[in-house]
Amino acid sequence: MSGHKMHHSRHAHHLSSKQCDHEGWTEGIVSLTDQHTATELLDDGAAGRHKAAAATSTPTIADHLAPAGPLLCDCEGMSPAEEWRARLEHALRSLEVEVEQRGELLADLGAPDGYGPTGLTPQQLDELVGAVAAHMDTHLGADLTVVRRRTLSAATLSGPPMHVADVLLRRRVGEAAPLEVRVAVVGNVDSGKSTMVGVLTRSVLDDGRGSARSKVFKHGHESETGRTSSIGQHNLCLDSQGEILNDAAFKTQSIADYVARASKVVTLVDLAGHEKYFKTTAYGLTGHLPDYACLIVGANAGVVGMCKEHLGVALALRVPCFFVVTKVDLAPEHVMKHTLDSLQQILKKPGVKKRPFLVRTRDDVLTCARHMHADSLAPIFLTSSVTGVGLDLIRLFYNLLPQRHNWFERTSQHAEFIIDETFGVPGVGTVVAGTVKRGVLVPNQTLMLGPDIADGSFKQVTIKSVHYKRLPVGRVVAGQTAALALKKVKRAAVRKGMVLVDERVRPKASWEFDADIAILTHSTTIQPRYQAVIHCEIVRQAARVVAMDRERLRSGDRACVRFRFLQRPEYLTPGTRFVFREGRTKGIGMVVGTEMSPTPIAGH
Repeated sequence: MSGHKMHHSRHAHHLSSKQCDHEGWTEGIVSLTDQHTATELLDDGAAGRHKAAAATSTPTIADHLAPAGPLLCDCEGMSPAEEWRARLEHALRSLEVEVEQRGELLADLGAPDGYGPTGLTPQQLDELVGAVAAHMDTHLGADLTVVRRRTLSAATLSGPPMHVADVLLRRRVGEAAPLEVRVAVVGNVDSGKSTMVGVLTRSVLDDGRGSARSKVFKHGHESETGRTSSIGQHNLCLDSQGEILNDAAFKTQSIADYVARASKVVTLVDLAGHEKYFKTTAYGLTGHLPDYACLIVGANAGVVGMCKEHLGVALALRVPCFFVVTKVDLAPEHVMKHTLDSLQQILKKPGVKKRPFLVRTRDDVLTCARHMHADSLAPIFLTSSVTGVGLDLIRLFYNLLPQRHNWFERTSQHAEFIIDETFGVPGVGTVVAGTVKRGVLVPNQTLMLGPDIADGSFKQVTIKSVHYKRLPVGRVVAGQTAALALKKVKRAAVRKGMVLVDERVRPKASWEFDADIAILTHSTTIQPRYQAVIHCEIVRQAARVVAMDRERLRSGDRACVRFRFLQRPEYLTPGTRFVFREGRTKGIGMVVGTEMSPTPIAGH
């Protein structure tokens, strides 16, 4: 018996340290220096996105309100009352534009870099808040919630103290579908991911023996072993004033009742932590297009095993991460300190370049929610699912967390829907679930479905009905997940990885694609004919290198290569980031051209 125990412990140590800690995703990124060309691809992704964001972000107020633009700086000749009114009008119109496009906004009222008149007394601030609330209610059907009031002291300003309010503006339930923010929940096995999801979505505390996680497991064997093996999507429904609608009676089957009253839905994508389910977790991080990654770290175990792997994949895909340290009630103080120190050391490494930020107050939550999209901040929350410590800060953070992409810009583009699950529903027929990447989808719309399993072609199909979180709706827009019932399509003709696109795009499947890649870790050299598994959004398939612009590649190198899929052609779009792996080899890349688009995208 003792021999068996010794063997078992040795085996566990082998899994956690040898296979995961050496030559893993995080180690590959951390080991990069400015001398490695691979670092450029990681940085280029960030720089490219910020440039794109600058180009596609909400137009400046001056663009929309040319006549009122100068009022921000030129109020000479006006009486104080006229200046107050002019600045208020300017703030109301600019806030209206922002909220109309984004659906919600966390705004500063009365601050020097915020909205409206500045240098306010408490009474004037109340007047400003009341005017904004009335305008939003009348013109947009939006609610205003005061999140925080604060005073900017005279020590930091040249004049008297300023009274400022941080307010949340959010549209109420109406014709517009709820805002959706997707968060991938990742971390090492047994760190408490499913328990945290269960506690948040069921508004209950855990009993320390798995009561919360049992409410979110999908399969029987998951309940028996306590380990997630599939991708689970669970929803946190919020109303227009930021109140959580989920209660202890919340069930996946009754979600439509909650979504019908929600103005914002945070979709928590619960992913597997065990090493043997890594390909499923990678599929969740790529195919479900998460806005953010929530990395769960057990305070008593630390940053070990697959926790590092998941962090590395999120970093490679440029998904902003925040960290939730669970089980703080279990961990002794010195263990807790070691866990936080090791996490902060990883985040400060040159290849990662993130700034750890320990969240302790509501003010900290506001700071993090404002700057999460910048991709350089790494908030760290300390929580316990049993005692409830820190859960109020997590809930506030999810409430304030903005969408990372400007989906409003994409709603006017041709429709594209990526399929990540298929079902056969009795009485309905074939149903596909996935994410609307571009455009708007409505019932009776005709789209092209492909690439076909047999020949890679695209065929016309018609959408019979549209459901959002089990709720029948008249339309879904870019940035939302949905389930679509298709007319006269056999279940066998649909698979994960297919897409529905507007026929004006003239979609074609590609056997080959060109990519700008960087090798994070590889024990020898990579040459043509090398094979690896590609994870590119919903595409998960082995591909072979058929051409390279260099003779061979080693760890830290960057090159342009041409991949050829081994099994079937896939639909790829230029500019998409992906990861690839084979054994201990890890790499990242960006699609720069396909057979559909022979001309590489600018800058590559």
